[in-house]
Amino acid sequence: MTILVTGATGNIGRQVVEHLVKQGADVRAIARDPSKANLPANVSVVQGDFLDVDSLRNAMSGVSTLFLLNAVVPDEFTQALIALNVARSAGIERIVYLSVIHADVYVNVPHFAGKFSVERMIEQMNFKATILRPAYFMQNDLMVKDVITGYGAYTMPIGAKGLAMIDARDIAEIAARELLRREQAPEPLPLNRINLVGPEVLTGTDIASIWSDVLARPINYGGDSTEGFEQNLKQFVPAWMAYDMRLMGERFLTDGMLPEAGDVERLAALLGRPLRAYRDFASETAASA
Repeated sequence: MTILVTGATGNIGRQVVEHLVKQGADVRAIARDPSKANLPANVSVVQGDFLDVDSLRNAMSGVSTLFLLNAVVPDEFTQALIALNVARSAGIERIVYLSVIHADVYVNVPHFAGKFSVERMIEQMNFKATILRPAYFMQNDLMVKDVITGYGAYTMPIGAKGLAMIDARDIAEIAARELLRREQAPEPLPLNRINLVGPEVLTGTDIASIWSDVLARPINYGGDSTEGFEQNLKQFVPAWMAYDMRLMGERFLTDGMLPEAGDVERLAALLGRPLRAYRDFASETAASA
């Protein structure tokens, strides 16, 4: 019985692979260039690309459970549809899909809308899947670490509604646990959705205050300008992606990214420990600077 991990060379996928290996799972990973994958020695790394159907057929042959993670790219939706169709042809029923929280609410944000359409396809194709819906990754704030420490400003457009930020390490561990739960079940388990959230809802001002405590000097919140956010991002990412992220930021301001009742307790029970807090992330980041 083999678990196939897509996105295995990225931050989340790599950690998922490591958790699975520690539990003794038979893991296969897809990489565009296996020679550069740098994954544990006992992981079978196969060459593959979401738009190369033959490579997907080869990668999915003999696989029992699939972890589907698509990068935010212009054809993300097409890539996911191809992967799911190939998975069905390969007889794979057990899937863990990494979506996003409020995918059905942020309907004008391209990568949210794409993920929600993938969720619908999973349901319509009757896959036995866990759909993981993570909130904002704490690690996204590494992009503005130098601005925080160098200029005394937290510039992510978080707003006053608040986001239930989650540590990427918790996401990866939960994903691995769900993959093992599905893999080890005698029969395919029914579809379910899990919101992945952190232990508290934080506003932009809250986060600036945490950084002020951690760094022992004033850090101000100045991130409500989504236009400025887009223009800054365009220096590092393609214009379409910067605009996508701006639209997401606008929904942060109007809707927030909030947990449902019982989400935090459910995740803590699943992990067998408390969820990681943003203050811990900030402290670790400052210590490593």
